[in-house]
Amino acid sequence: MSKMYFDVNPDAAHDIHDLAVVLLGQKMNFYTDAGVFSKKMIDYGSQVLLSTLDFQEGESVLDVGCGYGPIGLSLAKAQGVAVTMVDVNERALDLAQKNASRNGVEAQIFSSDVYEAVEGVFDHVISNPPIRAGKKVVHQVITGSFEHLKPSGDLTIVIQKKQGAPSAKAKMEETFGNCETVKKDKGYYILRSEKES
Repeated sequence: MSKMYFDVNPDAAHDIHDLAVVLLGQKMNFYTDAGVFSKKMIDYGSQVLLSTLDFQEGESVLDVGCGYGPIGLSLAKAQGVAVTMVDVNERALDLAQKNASRNGVEAQIFSSDVYEAVEGVFDHVISNPPIRAGKKVVHQVITGSFEHLKPSGDLTIVIQKKQGAPSAKAKMEETFGNCETVKKDKGYYILRSEKES
């Protein structure tokens, strides 16, 4: 079985694509490749997630499972946030670094298995979690975010109803004591929990 996009070193042969897209009103260009999530287009879930994020300039954002960088980089460019992006996939991280410089965006980008290498606290944690890595990983994204959020900080994730939105929502309610369904669109749920101060 060939490795998946959530593996450290995908073994798929390289297949570079060059995407030109508009995200949050910004023209963005992304290199993508085989062995990374959603290489031929910005997946719909990421687009729905972005449509619900309205951050203040200078706020800190952690993008968990950043892939080649469409969510974090477009937020940094459009909203002026200080973005930190992590993933386990070395190929995705290499692309994210290239895409950051290509789009004129400053970002901290490094390898981390969920929060393993992450230090400090953030105003916002966002994730389009790797559903195929399994429920355990999705739930780690949720539970681990709590200690990496400032008081009044929030976690926002996108997840399809059929891929576990109800159980993710329950886990967020259990972790934070609250969870709001911010948006539903074509089966995608945007879920947000706030760390009450």
